[in-house]
Amino acid sequence: MSETLSPREVFHELLTGVSEGRFSELARLYAEDAVVETVLQPVGPRRFEGRAVLAERFEEVGAHSPLELQPRNVVVRETDDPEVVVAEFDYHVRHRGTGRTIEASNVQVLRVRDGLIVHSRDYHDHLALAVVGGGLPQLVAALDGE
Repeated sequence: MSETLSPREVFHELLTGVSEGRFSELARLYAEDAVVETVLQPVGPRRFEGRAVLAERFEEVGAHSPLELQPRNVVVRETDDPEVVVAEFDYHVRHRGTGRTIEASNVQVLRVRDGLIVHSRDYHDHLALAVVGGGLPQLVAALDGE
């Protein structure tokens, strides 16, 4: 029997998978009934429920994302709840299409039970990600209801 990963180890598995572009493997880190909230997502859904939904989301991101993400300044803080870690980190982002680069700040609050993420609240700098891809006008239009 394999050893169950700690919340800190699960976060690092997630971060490594994202930065290496292994999106199709990420859903295995989540419980069947996991909930992920992308709190600062400016448009579109902010809540994803279930491993199957997350697997679809990761497949879509993996197939269409023009971003290369390299983590930097990673700090994982344990809390008084042994299931919860708070991760603060930056991504050095490179957009393959535009060649532009930017630093984007992130915070994730993960609840991990029995080695699987059961809940995640993700705070990513979506504005920076829109800027690096030249998508700011589209974002503004979407927010304006156009």
